[in-house]
Amino acid sequence: MARLIALLESTGSLIAVLVLWFLVTRFGAVDAFLLPAPGDVLARIADDTLSGDLLASLLITLRTAGLGFAIAGVIGTALGISMARIRLVHWFFDPLVSLGFPMPKIAFLPVFLLWLGPNAASQITIVAVSAVFPVVVAAFSGAQGVEKTMLWSAASLGGTRAGLLWQIVLPAIVPQLFTGLQIALPVALVTTIVAEMLTGSDGIGGVMLGAMRFADSPGVFAGIVVIAAVGVCVVRGMEWLRSRLLRWHAEGDR
Repeated sequence: MARLIALLESTGSLIAVLVLWFLVTRFGAVDAFLLPAPGDVLARIADDTLSGDLLASLLITLRTAGLGFAIAGVIGTALGISMARIRLVHWFFDPLVSLGFPMPKIAFLPVFLLWLGPNAASQITIVAVSAVFPVVVAAFSGAQGVEKTMLWSAASLGGTRAGLLWQIVLPAIVPQLFTGLQIALPVALVTTIVAEMLTGSDGIGGVMLGAMRFADSPGVFAGIVVIAAVGVCVVRGMEWLRSRLLRWHAEGDR
């Protein structure tokens, strides 16, 4: 009973929205073209799933988002740590990060399309550029917060730069780094969908754009539902991974 109550508390607003959606469409308060019935949307998702079209589009979207996110994670972690530990790197990149973080990075998509062409490479690049900034900031903040006395003690005992990095700095920044990655992951997904819409990709975003052009309202809303479900799954997956990898950390006891 306690678990059921907790589930209802966490999903109560979602259930209320679904019930309202059903009632509004059931009694014709909104035109079906503007807001199709939930049953029609679910039927469209089922048809696309059985035909294999949904899985094919979803794999394209997840591949683009996953590759862009992975590139952003590697580059962002390396750059953030380097900015915290190397003064010249901090001097050069700090103004660029401060300027680029609040910018809408999707504005650079036309540039990447000119450089790389209307293909997956340009989409992956814009996803990586959009997702890298939260990772850089998290890695930089975490590396700066490492206790200097710990580093000095390890160095006095003969620790090398590489040894200090792998045995002290990286384990110490993992909690903050995961926070940056958890922020970057939804950014990667959102950027992927927008990039697919703008470039006419075969991913979920491109399929939604095609449905919109043919006035296929259930197809558009089916894409929205699928994207929402995928977003929840990947975010929950990242939370689960964090809880498993940070068992040794103080937050693992919460």
